[in-house]
Parts: sequence; structure tokens; C-alpha cells
Amino acid sequence: MGAMSNVLRTPPARPADALAHFAARLSFEADVSDVHADLEAGVPGLVVVDSRSLPAWRQGHIPDAVHLPTAEIAGRAGELVPPDATVVTYCWGPGCDGATRAALEFARLGRPVKEMIGGYEYWVREGFPVRTEAGLVRRPADDLTAPAGASCGC
Repeated sequence: MGAMSNVLRTPPARPADALAHFAARLSFEADVSDVHADLEAGVPGLVVVDSRSLPAWRQGHIPDAVHLPTAEIAGRAGELVPPDATVVTYCWGPGCDGATRAALEFARLGRPVKEMIGGYEYWVREGFPVRTEAGLVRRPADDLTAPAGASCGC
């Protein structure tokens, strides 16, 4: 008798269900590489929102991001984010649900929104620039998160 499969212990979803699931997931999320590419290309209609505290923002943030802590979204989104923009929220990283909470607040306001998976942590780990009080800085890419000298081709 063969070994029991940990992967197949729960059978995979039917293809139609998998299609609906993964299509829906992509409508809610964007990864740091795609956000960076769109910002570099100057794609119109995107506003990246950093939902962290002011001390975290000062420690470093994505250039051109808007600082709007989650607790302030309902009261200040109208003055800081154009009503027709698609909002991309981020927080510290995958271990933090702050970006999800911020995205929920924008959704409650009727705004189109996506969460940047990986957050600030993966932005930095992929070697993308961050703005700090010292200016624009860039750390070397972590080879566990970013392909060396190439696009991953996803």
C-alpha cells in the first residue's frame, strides 16, 4: 500500500471552483512586484496607501505613498485619495493584517481597493526604494524573495 498523501488528503477543488477562487483572489490582491512595476510605469489611477502609524511611516515607506492610518480612513480619505482612484493598501508585512483592515475601510466607503500582499517587508526585501527621513534608500534584494537580476516571469 502506498504512502498517504498530505497534499491529496483533501482533494483539490473542481476546476470551475478553482477558477472562481483564484480569479476572485487576484481581484483583491496585488503583489509588491506588480505594484512597483505600475508605479515605475506611471500607471494612472492608482494610489498606494500606507496604513501604519506615524513612527512606522517615518522609519520608511514606499515613495509617493499616502500616509493614512486605518483609524483615519473614514474621516480623511476624501481629502487624500481621489474618488475614482483604485487604492492599494499596505502595512508591515505578511504577519500583519493592517492592510486588510485598511482595505476593508476603503471598501466600506465604496472605493475600489486591493491589498498589497507582502507589505512593506517584501517591498524592502525585493530591493525596491523606500523613503526615510534620510532620503531615498534601497537595500540589496533578498535572493529568497526576488530573482537575482531578472524578472520571475510570473
